[in-house]
Amino acid sequence: MTPQRMCVACRQMKDKRELVRCRVTPENTVEIDLTGKKSGRGAYICSSPECHKKARKADLLSKALGVKVAPEVYDALDAAFENNG
Repeated sequence: MTPQRMCVACRQMKDKRELVRCRVTPENTVEIDLTGKKSGRGAYICSSPECHKKARKADLLSKALGVKVAPEVYDALDAAFENNG
């Protein structure tokens, strides 16, 4: 059985492989963890454009991770899904 994780925006449980993980680095910055295996506190978001808009508007990644997320992280998420979508 595939591990399940919850999207920070739509709050739906999905297979871990369907989501992208963002993590807090030891320097207290946030980066996208495409492998899903790096250490640090993580939060997951699905590929839905609606979820991206909702997460950016309400700054949901910052709330989930406990660290201020730079707008560049949201831009990188959008770009990653445009390239893979």
